Amino acid sequence: MFLIIGKIAIVKPFAESHQHSRKRGKGMEKQEKNTVTPYDLDGRPPLKLAIPLGLQHVLAMFVGNLTPLLIITAACGIEAGGELQVALLQNAMLIAGIVTLVQVFTIGPVGGKLPIVMGTSSGFIGVCQSVAGVMGNGVVAYGAIMAASFIGGLFETVLGSFLKPLRKFFPSVVTGTVVLSIGLSLIAVGISSFGGGSSAKDYGSLENLFVGFVVLVVIVVLKHGTKGFTSFASILIGIIVGYVLVSIMAAVLPTTFTYVDDAGATVEATKSWVLNWDKVASASWFAVPKIMPVKWVFDARAIVPICIMFIVTAVETVGDISGITEGGLGREATDKELSGGVMCDGLGSSLAAVFGVLPNTSFSQNVGLVAMNKVVNRFSIATGGIFLIACGLFPKLAALISIMPQSVLGGAAVMMFSSIVVSGIQLITKWPVTPRNVTIVSVALGLGYGLGANSAVLAHMPQAITLIFGGSGIVPAALFAIILNIVLPPDEKSEVEIAEEILDMKKKEAQDYLISEKNATVEIRDGFNPNLVVQRYVESGKIIIYIPEGWQKKITVEVSSGTVCCHQKEPCPGLKISVKKGAVLGGEAAR
Repeated sequence: MFLIIGKIAIVKPFAESHQHSRKRGKGMEKQEKNTVTPYDLDGRPPLKLAIPLGLQHVLAMFVGNLTPLLIITAACGIEAGGELQVALLQNAMLIAGIVTLVQVFTIGPVGGKLPIVMGTSSGFIGVCQSVAGVMGNGVVAYGAIMAASFIGGLFETVLGSFLKPLRKFFPSVVTGTVVLSIGLSLIAVGISSFGGGSSAKDYGSLENLFVGFVVLVVIVVLKHGTKGFTSFASILIGIIVGYVLVSIMAAVLPTTFTYVDDAGATVEATKSWVLNWDKVASASWFAVPKIMPVKWVFDARAIVPICIMFIVTAVETVGDISGITEGGLGREATDKELSGGVMCDGLGSSLAAVFGVLPNTSFSQNVGLVAMNKVVNRFSIATGGIFLIACGLFPKLAALISIMPQSVLGGAAVMMFSSIVVSGIQLITKWPVTPRNVTIVSVALGLGYGLGANSAVLAHMPQAITLIFGGSGIVPAALFAIILNIVLPPDEKSEVEIAEEILDMKKKEAQDYLISEKNATVEIRDGFNPNLVVQRYVESGKIIIYIPEGWQKKITVEVSSGTVCCHQKEPCPGLKISVKKGAVLGGEAAR
């Protein structure tokens, strides 16, 4: 009864696998187009679904996209709230949206063609502050940072184009360590937001903790207690609930408090969870972006350290891309995806400099969001990019998002950032954890991340060392992982040999399934997303089922006399075969 499967080309259209009429085949193709889900990398789901999913990505990174500019403009003595700063913030949103679209859809070799959200990099804060101090602050210093960013972006672009021969330096144990360090570094940020933001005078208040906890609970309940839209849009809904909650709290609770400042004076302030609607009311409806808002200054004191930082951010981008593919697609990133992603990082930063914006890079916050909800549809992510562009053109829209309380964002961030840690662990454990890999991860995280998290240890080191290693555990962890991977002797068996052994073992686990039921409905489900039905069928005749991108495996089904014969050609980890009704005659109903 079992169907013997020959070699069938992956590229062959689904309809061609049916021995039906052309009319029926066209009908099935049309049905496929209409059933694109957010879990599909390609395709266009309905706008009513795509827009909210894109919006929640914007909400996750909006504050982080603007914060670096606020810090560096302050360091350069640019007036807070002045015309120049407002123009730079506007441009930051515009550029983030444009570069996100390039990353998602690509222009030639530029772009990873993955669901990656781009934005202003916080990794450059330390080096830019140093440059501002060396050059005496002022607009001139900011102009030097922009010129250096333009050159550094081109440098990273060239680096990305030669990334393929360098891929051997980034095995899963290295990229996994980088992703893990990214997640660990962001958890502290998420907890800080959970408490209302470390700069808030009421940081850690019961109200802030309550708001963050409610948002987190709503997200968890919707994610795992519901199906469909409410499940994969749980972040967006959680944040909306947060907005509603703080609005109700403002109506029944005091919105101000008093504290004693450093001078010993008693000061009255507004609580950090209160929505500042005046900011929305005062924002303009439309603004024209300014090109070259500051004059560039080419100075080696800025170019050298910033170019070094671009090497570091390229490594971080490799980690983010690896986190996206592992956490969202269940596979490793390809050479083309890594190269295109890093090139987009570089060219996007050069474009950002033209508009007076700090370098752009992939946002780890959004990597965590993808890892959590598995929504990888590029079109959905692109709607978020379009929304960012709209925020850059319509300040009132941006103001509506900018007033989001930190505790609301923190409720979502805690879960998202922890998901990045899980993705890193999945990458590290993708192959057997050998003593060599244990050493790499242990030393890289222990020494590398430890130095980054406790930068005071480097107080007596040269400034160049503190700039690279201090303030972030990502950079030193990545560098130590790369170095150890090069210098440590390889295991007796290569990763390829180990992978082949694992594949041979798993091939033996391939199963046949017999389901007896006239007109039975068989469903192929994604085990990582139980709500996702990859394929559903009740047809007669042979049907080739294509597994989602990343698995590149096939399942064939044959229905004869009311009996469904389902053969799994290769094992598909995480995939479940289930029947809506009917008795299982052989094999297992689900794997």
